[in-house]
This record gives sequence, structure tokens and C-alpha cells, in this order.
Amino acid sequence: MILATDEDTKVKDAVALRFKELCEERNISPNALAVRSGVTPSTVYSMLDSSQQSVTVPTVKKLCDGLGITLVDFFNASIFTTIDQEIR
Repeated sequence: MILATDEDTKVKDAVALRFKELCEERNISPNALAVRSGVTPSTVYSMLDSSQQSVTVPTVKKLCDGLGITLVDFFNASIFTTIDQEIR
């Protein structure tokens, strides 16, 4: 079993916050985002819930497609620049 690190949680929370922000800007609900993106509403709600497991890049891509934005547009937000880089 792989346990999530604090950094994993920060990234997942940032992704969820970014999608919430984009939905609010466009005045669409999580259900509407799911329909536009071709994913189940449970997938969207689970991604927005910080206690659930991480979202996958293919799911992020589908949701971005549903919003009419690119992955670059999605990740080009200040919320992602505040996450510290892990040094190993």
C-alpha cells in the first residue's frame, strides 16, 4: 500500500481548488462538468473531496477538455506555483 505524502495532498487539494475556481468562473456545477467531460459525476465529486484518493492525469485532461481549456491553461495558475518542489 502506498501512502500519500503531505506534498501529494497539497497537489491534490490544488487540483480540486483549481477545478472549483474554473466551475465558479463559468457558473457550472460539478454535474455539468461531468457531463461536458464524459466522466461520471462520482468521479468529479470524488476529485473535489480532499479525503478521497488522487485524481489521474487522464481525468484532469478530460475535465479540461470539458471546460474548453488545455492542460497548460489549467496548470498555469498561481495555486500551483505555491507548492514547494520536492528535493530528493
